[in-house]
Amino acid sequence: MTDVQTTAGPVPAADLGRTLGHEHVQIVSESLAAQFPRVYDAEASFAQAVERLQAVKAHGVQAIVDPTVMDLGRDIRFIARVAEATGLHIVPATGVYGVMYRFLPRYFTALEPDALADLFVADIETGIQGTEIKAAFLKCAVDEPGIVDDVEKILRAIARAHQRTGAPIMAHSHPGSGRGLEICDLFADEGVDLGRVQIAHTGDTDDLDYIERVLERGVFIGVDRYGLDLILPTEQRNATTAALCARGYAERMVLSQDATAGTFDWFPGELVAQMAPNWTMTYVFDTVIPQLRELGVTEAQAEAMLTVSTQRWLAGA
Repeated sequence: MTDVQTTAGPVPAADLGRTLGHEHVQIVSESLAAQFPRVYDAEASFAQAVERLQAVKAHGVQAIVDPTVMDLGRDIRFIARVAEATGLHIVPATGVYGVMYRFLPRYFTALEPDALADLFVADIETGIQGTEIKAAFLKCAVDEPGIVDDVEKILRAIARAHQRTGAPIMAHSHPGSGRGLEICDLFADEGVDLGRVQIAHTGDTDDLDYIERVLERGVFIGVDRYGLDLILPTEQRNATTAALCARGYAERMVLSQDATAGTFDWFPGELVAQMAPNWTMTYVFDTVIPQLRELGVTEAQAEAMLTVSTQRWLAGA
């Protein structure tokens, strides 16, 4: 395996150790933060992020994969500061989220996919936001509306940046609409190595037939929204995860929560706690793994979903 870029520089993939493969240090609305910074308290967000990630570290976690990119308020200096304060390896990304709308910022509309890819390649090869911190992977998103309009442009740009750099890809998906398969089709059309692709949020469905069809494409999948019971309750997620482990897929499944350690400004904090009380940074360890063990998931399989899968996706088998 090769090295993986973190906020502190390259780290051998095997040294990442136990990893939460899809978590956010913080999420802020970029335009709001730029225009009305008084809405935010960066120091409070920092303190909260450190506290929550120290709790994660107490469960033996050594690394966090953070897919916070454009549209999610990526602030690489903030992420690096949290990494230094906690001693965690934090693996940063480049790309565009864009799932909430079907069009790009006006600057992007006249650019072809190759020109957009240049931006992502620079983050990977030179550094993010004027720093020397390099992105380890590419992030894109296809939600329920599908690969429409400029979403396709983003995906093709991501694919071409992958071709130029070898960086792995994480793609947000909407399994209820079958988007994971559509993403695989587009990436295959672009010549992407599907063995370096992770279809995130595949665990938001308990349709085992669909999930296996995604896995048959050779990708990794995210069972990565544990605690978001309003999308799919933990009991159903666990039954699906256990069934997939029994079929031998543990080393291609990324176990995580898609939670946020610091500020998450999409909803008031108290509303998040009411809507999703289990959506915490440690729910996988406090509740999920013990329940999975009762369903027959072995300790080795649970550990594979926290180590082997992410290491292989990031660095190659």
